[in-house]
Amino acid sequence: MAVKKVFSGLWWAVGKFWWVLDASRRALLNLLLLLILVLIVVSLVSRGPAPLADKTTLVLNLQGPLVEQFSGSARDQAMAQLQGNHQRQTRLRDVLSTLDAAAQDPQIGSVLLSLDEFSGGGLAGLSEVAAALDRFKAKGKPVLAYGDGYSQRGYFLAARASEVYLHPLGAVQLEGYGRYRAYYKDALDRLGVSANVLRVGAFKNAAEPYFSNSPSKEALQAEAYLYDDLWARYTAAVETARKLPKGSLGKSIDSLPEALTALKGDSAQLALQAKLVDGLKTRDEMRELLMARGAKDDKGKSFRQVSMAEYQAYIKPKPMLGDRVGVVVAEGEIVDGDAAAGRIGGDSTARLIRQAREDDKVKAVVLRVNSPGGSAFASEVIRRELELTKKAGKPVVISMGDVAASGGYWVSMSSDQVIADPATITGSIGVYGMLPTGDKLLDKLSVHTGGYTTNWLAGGFDPRRPLDPRLATTVQQGINHIYDEFTSKTAAARKKSVAEIHAVAQGRVWTGAQAKERGLIDRLGSFDDAVRAAASLAKLEGVPKLSYVEREMGRFERLLSSLDQIVAPSVAAAVRAELGLGDGVLVPKALQQLQGELAFATQMAERGRPFSTFVHCMCAAP
Repeated sequence: MAVKKVFSGLWWAVGKFWWVLDASRRALLNLLLLLILVLIVVSLVSRGPAPLADKTTLVLNLQGPLVEQFSGSARDQAMAQLQGNHQRQTRLRDVLSTLDAAAQDPQIGSVLLSLDEFSGGGLAGLSEVAAALDRFKAKGKPVLAYGDGYSQRGYFLAARASEVYLHPLGAVQLEGYGRYRAYYKDALDRLGVSANVLRVGAFKNAAEPYFSNSPSKEALQAEAYLYDDLWARYTAAVETARKLPKGSLGKSIDSLPEALTALKGDSAQLALQAKLVDGLKTRDEMRELLMARGAKDDKGKSFRQVSMAEYQAYIKPKPMLGDRVGVVVAEGEIVDGDAAAGRIGGDSTARLIRQAREDDKVKAVVLRVNSPGGSAFASEVIRRELELTKKAGKPVVISMGDVAASGGYWVSMSSDQVIADPATITGSIGVYGMLPTGDKLLDKLSVHTGGYTTNWLAGGFDPRRPLDPRLATTVQQGINHIYDEFTSKTAAARKKSVAEIHAVAQGRVWTGAQAKERGLIDRLGSFDDAVRAAASLAKLEGVPKLSYVEREMGRFERLLSSLDQIVAPSVAAAVRAELGLGDGVLVPKALQQLQGELAFATQMAERGRPFSTFVHCMCAAP
């Protein structure tokens, strides 16, 4: 009886504890839901920013890489924001729209370029921003740049400013273009791993590190031709913007050790002496200058300012009524199936193109390509969808960004016009595959394999066994076929013979200007040029209306996106008082390159099938 009473009391205590725990859980969830509802209501009630006062400085505080579209889904972006992990990316079209709107805004008196947290982009994308800065200055409004230091990419934009200022302990780091790659042949041989690279094209050097210990003469020749052209364009643009003698940047780099020694290591004074900057100022001195040039804020402690993120709220969206040009963004590596923003999924990108084709209001399509390539199959799926769009009577124009090479060029073949920036990296018409085997490694470990197969092909892709010569022949023939498809489709698109295309193909990479000379693109120009060309082909009158064709968000994603807009201003307000303080961890370029190459090699090993051939240039905008 006593035991039963004790058990009954214990059961009552457990039940009571469970009730308290469950009630607490529900109360917390209800409080969280109430907080979300309050935030939404406050956002709706206070929708719309307060009017700007005159002499406001637009702080163009660019962060992270310059991209065509944000990576990840809208849900991923919103959740990262809610967790305090602010996504450090700068979307190119946001920068351009902000500058163009500010140029017409009488309340915006100047622009301050803050580039300390900007990791930059390719020369093509940077040139688009530089042109927008020039348009802003053409309205009689100054652009000032200030930095704790300037990277080569950041300085390309800073050089366009009316005045460039640098911290007294800062530096302008100009180093030129080029790269060193890691070569793994000896290491793989020592491990007992064979890369078994199969390719077409003497210049298709993306997989060279896995079967060689040094670059081939073809690789060095192609890279020298590419990088020398890009560096000549960079230096010419900067020297013109800064009114420096031709060749002065190259001479400054050549004499760097002597010049820095004479100045006792003072890199800021070196930049001032070389006329790369107009003055040296601490942050507080720069703040005082901006207050004197513009106007003080309400507290009188800083200058009147608005950040780029905040200014987006002042830009009125253009009404999407009537006929328009549809824009599909293809950025990142090309992979099979679906992919979130930041990568190009064969199926998901094709679906967007089909959506644009089936939209009666979309009269022409612009595909904005920024990709080093990837899966040959996925590239063909996308190209075919563009071909169907053309057959449906809708013009297709390709706008090449920083990189549109290999698979990025493949998807560009079914179009009415191909337009690239002079510094776009394109071409790389070539194919390769890799079938890594580790049978020698297993021998070193005294591990053996065995079994029964009905024929030689069953288990032929097993990396634990040596590569069967018959399999190598089979895969090579598949690669040859893909290369024939690549060159024949390019020849048909460019109205040339296959022999003419083969002469400029074989995996060789070109700048946009070099590609134009060889007939691989139609003309040089910007994204706006591509939009105007599409509108003209579709016979659209007036200023063309744009509609970005993107995957529609679900209800939950839209909710998170609205919360993102509520949280972002408070985050920006805390950062706005500073002139670009960075807290990111820098990863050496060499380690980033090694990580990327090994990751892609692993991907190829996992997809070691006859039809998993790759059209990837293994390149990036320098």
